[in-house]
Amino acid sequence: MEQRDDAGQRKALGTHQAWAALGGDPGLTERISYTGPPGLLAARLPVMDLARSTVAVCALAAAELAARRDGGPLPAVRVDDGAVATAFVSERHLRIDGRAPSNFAPLSRFWRTADGWLRTHANYPHHRTRLLGALGLPDTAGPAEAEAVIAGRRAEDLEDTVYAAGGLAVAARTPEEWSAHPQGAILSRHPLLTREPLGADAPPRTLPARAGDPVRPAAGLRVLDLTRVIAGPVATRTLALLGADVLRIDAPQLPESQDAHSDTGFGKRSTALDLGSPSGRASFEALLDEADVVVTGYRPGALDRFGLAPEVLAERRPGLVVARLSAWGDDGPWGGRRGFDSLVQVATGIAAVEADGAGTPGVLPAQALDHGTGYLLAAAVLRALTEQSRTGGSHLATLALTRTARWLVHGLGNKPERPTPEDTTASTPPTGYDPDHYLRETDSPAGRLRYALPPVSFHGGPVNWATPPGQWGTDAPVWR
Repeated sequence: MEQRDDAGQRKALGTHQAWAALGGDPGLTERISYTGPPGLLAARLPVMDLARSTVAVCALAAAELAARRDGGPLPAVRVDDGAVATAFVSERHLRIDGRAPSNFAPLSRFWRTADGWLRTHANYPHHRTRLLGALGLPDTAGPAEAEAVIAGRRAEDLEDTVYAAGGLAVAARTPEEWSAHPQGAILSRHPLLTREPLGADAPPRTLPARAGDPVRPAAGLRVLDLTRVIAGPVATRTLALLGADVLRIDAPQLPESQDAHSDTGFGKRSTALDLGSPSGRASFEALLDEADVVVTGYRPGALDRFGLAPEVLAERRPGLVVARLSAWGDDGPWGGRRGFDSLVQVATGIAAVEADGAGTPGVLPAQALDHGTGYLLAAAVLRALTEQSRTGGSHLATLALTRTARWLVHGLGNKPERPTPEDTTASTPPTGYDPDHYLRETDSPAGRLRYALPPVSFHGGPVNWATPPGQWGTDAPVWR
């Protein structure tokens, strides 16, 4: 049962908030217990609370679906802080034949500007080219040349210039400045996430019992995964853990890192389809005809030209669950912008709260917006499937990294304070934590992998993925 001391109540606060946002029965949270070493993911903001809560509600949603399918009692859910903290930095623990992948390119960093700070993201070659072009630099330029240009210009001017060129750069703001920004003001009116009916009626979904050892409550369900980078792939990696047949689809002209796929591709398959070509479109339509869930992680509206707006999908296939994720939200002046966790941290004031005593912007101990939103996204899909089995219909879940960021800064019971020179909160080492306990090794088509175990756990459920990740984009565009 859930812990009842002060520490247990504090641990459960975020879980109750997230479960309420998902529309779950509040009484079910009594089945969650918490364990694990203290002091993990230390920061001024309650990062561990966010991480623990998002994993807890995802595990509870999985247990709820398992009980619904098998007609038994709700399995107990156990949340281990060590497993959660390890999984939230899974990309840092990954080793491929002993090699540690590089997670950020040289031009993805903070820069001092004439009036503040700027953060850029240039991990993909096309984003690097656009950033350098916006700065008036050749494609051969490096950090030193970029630094000389950026130092003489205002942060918000650079933000607008780089965005206009199709690149990624965000001026650092405080939480107060973000709240006053038009995009921040709009987001303040949105909840952590939304779940709503979508389109035409559909009969209740039939979910036959899936008895097995382990119990995989999403077994037999087919998920089209149109997501990239971390948050969306973490969500679909979790659905794959729970038994879903997940097929990731990428455009062949968009580059992707095999290293990133080796972290988030567990349990899934991956194919490349050009939806603008007749053959690619035909293959996609055939997949959609048998899909149960579609998860998208592109900018709002970016997939509409392919007929992938949620309303169109539901009309085409009544009974579909559609889950969509974006960086900045679906509306507002930044609704159509590209974005990543590192940039959202800077825009929303997280980097300012985590700054050092000299005012240099800081970062969270994990890409917690990505990972946390990923587990919330998976939980929203699982809850939709459970409710569909009772009431039918098509369902839409909408999430954004900025919504999760607002929850972290304002919604988890914290009151972040400005840093002082002697503040050592983020450097206090945890006690009793051995990450190796939560790591495993396996062979894969990409090589020998060391990876973090999944943190989503309920009694009788899976403790690992059924298959390792394959080579990105090489699977056939067919269901298993």
